[in-house]
Amino acid sequence: MRVFFTGGGTGGHLYPALAIARALVQVRPDVEPHFIGARRGLERDVLPSTGFPHTLLDLYPLYRAAPWRNVATLRGLVSGWRTVAGLAASERPRLVVATGGYASSATLAYARVRGIPFVLQESNAFPGKTVVWFSRWAREIYASFPEVARRLPGQVRERVIDVGNPIEPPPAPRPDRGAARAEWGFDATVTTVALVVGGSQGSAALNALVDAWIAGGLPPGVGVIWGTGKAHYTGHAGRESSTVRVRPYLAPIAEAYAAADVAVSRAGSITAELCAWGIPMYLVPLPTAAADHQTANARALGDAGAAAWISEREATPAALNAFVQSLSSNPARRRELTEGALRRARPDAAHVIATRLDVLLRSRV
Repeated sequence: MRVFFTGGGTGGHLYPALAIARALVQVRPDVEPHFIGARRGLERDVLPSTGFPHTLLDLYPLYRAAPWRNVATLRGLVSGWRTVAGLAASERPRLVVATGGYASSATLAYARVRGIPFVLQESNAFPGKTVVWFSRWAREIYASFPEVARRLPGQVRERVIDVGNPIEPPPAPRPDRGAARAEWGFDATVTTVALVVGGSQGSAALNALVDAWIAGGLPPGVGVIWGTGKAHYTGHAGRESSTVRVRPYLAPIAEAYAAADVAVSRAGSITAELCAWGIPMYLVPLPTAAADHQTANARALGDAGAAAWISEREATPAALNAFVQSLSSNPARRRELTEGALRRARPDAAHVIATRLDVLLRSRV
């Protein structure tokens, strides 16, 4: 039984799709997921290692600030439609699971016109344009934040299901944090580890902030695990020391989560994993994110007592240092944020979605 999974461009769209697909295969071993993404997206590097069959389309985002560039966008949609049609002709999918982003546009358009049922998954508190547009025809919409429903058309809100963001759940029992620190090569003087990650591609602004923070001297007892992103690694690799570990990409990232006491991060879908691990967050939202959705994510987590957040414009090494130092010296404050994160955690989201997809598949949607 074939099911198309579509979405990508960034890790925030791709990794939830992978988590759902893996959970669905466990629930329904007869399902054969086929991933459809964009050649320009992260999926180009990630999907070949997953074992899932996949097809990459020549798709482009919608350029609002430079509309003349949308010639390529339209051309990509036409060619993408033809490719999806060819895939569907060989075996019509029973269902399409879309996690949003421009990489899902051609497949969703084809499914809508050809009467192939589809569901949507939204990782952010502020839904993207693709999800908003196609939500009116979706069988179900799986929301990572409860705030999503009120930002969708009124007639579809009853089909919004608050399940959390699908992730690979933390292991049970959790790894011992002290042992995890030792695995990273930190000695006993390091009692607080800050994990720095700017998203799947890294963040130049966040990296510059952290570089300046380290240059000014870390607080006593603080160590850093820093995922710079591959494109930024060479510019910051020189900060490696006995208390700083610099890596181009953190994979498997669970090893970093196990050692972390606090995370310094953008406010994309990675926050779901940080909540599941109960890691307090210092969030610096990406100001250029579509519809400023990362600020909406950060505000929601701040209101829930799971994170502190600051705008990129206001973020300084001194402010970052003060926050990390406050958690290092104040266990009660750290516990408050940990408990807030765990209250927002939904580590079983992928399984919950998979069981709902199983119901749809059994009903022959």
